[in-house]
Amino acid sequence: MRRSEFLRAVHDEFGGRATSLLHDLVLSAVGGRTAAQALDAGVPPRDIWLALCVDVDVPLERRHGVGRLEPRGH
Repeated sequence: MRRSEFLRAVHDEFGGRATSLLHDLVLSAVGGRTAAQALDAGVPPRDIWLALCVDVDVPLERRHGVGRLEPRGH
């Protein structure tokens, strides 16, 4: 998962709460950092996404394959 895919997934899943969750929620699974701090520290975006999903109870079916853009048509 790339950083851009991570950010897209967070905004798609959490809408108006995305910014607050990125900057305010401390995730123990990524060293007691917020998602934004973890990104800045070089933690892989996929690890941050999964930690965020666990902490806010995102259903399993919405955790994988998110954040990707649909392929462009020819």
